Amino acid sequence: MSLRRAALAVLAVVVAVLALGAGTASAHVRASSPDATPGGFGEINFRTPSESDTARTTSLRVQLPTDTPFAFVSVKPVPGWTATTTTTPLDTPVEAEGGTITEAVTEVSWTADPGGGLAPGEYQTFSISAGPLPEGVDQLSFPTLQGYDDGSTSSWIEPTVEGQAEPENPAPTLALTAASGEATTDGTTTTPGTAADSDSGPSGLAVTALILSIVGLLLGGTALALGARNGRRAPAAAQPTRDSVNV
Repeated sequence: MSLRRAALAVLAVVVAVLALGAGTASAHVRASSPDATPGGFGEINFRTPSESDTARTTSLRVQLPTDTPFAFVSVKPVPGWTATTTTTPLDTPVEAEGGTITEAVTEVSWTADPGGGLAPGEYQTFSISAGPLPEGVDQLSFPTLQGYDDGSTSSWIEPTVEGQAEPENPAPTLALTAASGEATTDGTTTTPGTAADSDSGPSGLAVTALILSIVGLLLGGTALALGARNGRRAPAAAQPTRDSVNV
């Protein structure tokens, strides 16, 4: 095998591993927000990829927090989809915006119009505006059910625990941070809604480490193989002739 062919083989494996890693890290429903801060209102976005190879995503059901309920929720319209909300009485009324809230939206659902939905390889962002967002809470979890037209469901409901690897079916999680540019206790500044929805968490680091390990092994093996082959092909040292040794 020539050096060029060996390099191409290594590149092909690296590309395959990268594709696998990217799919593993990003094929989830993710929550993010450009302006979510404790005590205020914010837009919360749910980025939804259609991860099935054969079926279309036709529904999304997002459960909103019940222990720290949102007093006000509105839904951004999405062409080709119908949104509905489920309202539930609160066990403990909430004081918000100068009034008492006795019930709150606990679930938002989007259903695709007949014949519509997300085909394999497509994604959509579904958004709500909610608030006031709770204070004294680091992050919010939104267990989500993603339905397909073949009757299957992806249940994004597992909690993500800080310091541990991301679960196989993580619930979308949104970090609540200080307002953009607002100083924290350690003197740094923060950007709202970015900490928990990053794709570069523990799973991303694990994929990166795996890729680097595989590349290192492949390059090392290729170098050894080429070195051994070149050694076998090295010409033998010229032997002195009878004339050259006779004085």
